Amino acid sequence: MNITRCSAFSFFLIAAMAGTAAAQTTVPEPTELVDAQHCMFCHTPDMTFLGPSFHDIAARYRGDPHATAELERKLRVGGPAHWGDTPMPSAIDRGGPLSADDAHQLVQWVLSQ
Repeated sequence: MNITRCSAFSFFLIAAMAGTAAAQTTVPEPTELVDAQHCMFCHTPDMTFLGPSFHDIAARYRGDPHATAELERKLRVGGPAHWGDTPMPSAIDRGGPLSADDAHQLVQWVLSQ
């Protein structure tokens, strides 16, 4: 009887952990886009520099249904400072034009942090 309970508990514990891991899947870094757009000139994965960290951006916008569109637009055209004194430069000023698909890929990566 105890073995059955232990087995059932273990099964549910493993299933719960697997579900949590799947929900927190990190998107692989689009290294070429990050380099071409010079993202690391202002941002780091986990510390504020000239701009907010990718983790802070993800934490602020996670669960916001409008975040993806807002961040994609900001990546493409830039915008005023929301995290200090440094505004977000446009893609042209950072390294060249950024397609809608590339902006989407970058935003999905940042939000997965």
